[in-house]
Amino acid sequence: MSDLNDVLFQTLEAVTAGADAARVPGVVAMVTDHEKVLFEGAAGVRSTADNQPMTTDSVFAIFSTTKAITGTTVLQCVEEGLLDLDLPAREYVPELGEMQVITGFGTDGEPLLRAPKREITTRMLLLHTAGFGYDFFDETYHRLSLEHGQPAIITGSRAALTTPLLFDPGEKWQYGSSIDWAGQVVEAIRGKCLGEVMTERVFEPLGMHETSFKLNASMANRLATIHQRKPDGSLLPLDLVLPQEPEVQMGGHGLYSTVGDYLQFLRMWLNDGAAPGGRVLRADTVRAAVCNGLDGQQVTKLPGVIPTLSNDAEFFPGQRKSWAYTFMVNDEEAPTGRPAGALGWAGLANSFYWIDRRSGIAGYWATQILPFADPVSFEGHLAFETATYRHALQGTHTR
Repeated sequence: MSDLNDVLFQTLEAVTAGADAARVPGVVAMVTDHEKVLFEGAAGVRSTADNQPMTTDSVFAIFSTTKAITGTTVLQCVEEGLLDLDLPAREYVPELGEMQVITGFGTDGEPLLRAPKREITTRMLLLHTAGFGYDFFDETYHRLSLEHGQPAIITGSRAALTTPLLFDPGEKWQYGSSIDWAGQVVEAIRGKCLGEVMTERVFEPLGMHETSFKLNASMANRLATIHQRKPDGSLLPLDLVLPQEPEVQMGGHGLYSTVGDYLQFLRMWLNDGAAPGGRVLRADTVRAAVCNGLDGQQVTKLPGVIPTLSNDAEFFPGQRKSWAYTFMVNDEEAPTGRPAGALGWAGLANSFYWIDRRSGIAGYWATQILPFADPVSFEGHLAFETATYRHALQGTHTR
């Protein structure tokens, strides 16, 4: 294992060394198999403002890697017979029955709206086919923000969720705020806030004691600072913390966590839903949840509409990608060695994970940089994953 440790530490050190334009402030990355951590490492600093060292217990805003956890709470409702994925979602959250489709803007600049051709279902929310988007990936939403005061999703406000649909539900895949709405479905069914549901039904069984919508004092002391990559490549530390008492606990992006905690969640998916503190999901639920749920549609490139928040982003360009509940599925073997049928996704501040159930390994790479798809961090993650496949899989960790 020393060879694996040496190689993977080198990938961490490579992205945190050198000039600002060719480095990230700090990174934590880990790899697990079914039973144990194969590698854990940290390099660089939590913030360029004080050069406090990055450590493996550093806390990160995990942004959209929150989504898979919310998806898990949805699937638990299905298992218990409390939720039908194909019923109109308005039966659980009436607001979802009020959504209209935006078709453009009138000569006066006002949005042109019409009724949707069909109703939104919770399955559509999980698959990102309901019609919702994000302003940093969609020009129409961005215009609603600039010209009509539509609040940003990170405000945690209910108004941030009440956006029009970009197309009729079910007609295509588009990444956006659907999982925030799925979290509202869970809250309506359980009669509790999403964070409470997650704690009781996911975090406690998995031993995830440092994952929460709200930072406690210990977590705040270990919080890694989000940095802005400026046009010249330099890094500016930001005073950016997600609302600690939001109006809505956003199931699409609102959690804070450590990489070690998140690895417990990834390991659960390797183990067919089993966890140290009791089963989180049934094995048959896991096997169904990891399959492509799109009907002939594909995951497409994410266009960087707001340059300070995201570059253009696409995993494995030129290869087919689909979507499960709620992960990206790479339909072809990736250049890193990730096999077809594996799962993965990312968080806005350049954190990335993958789950390879065929080989029995999963990994998480965490940095705190805007915009998304930062070339240094993204390439570092790909190098880390590639090195893992070259050095960790010698037949002993496969099944």
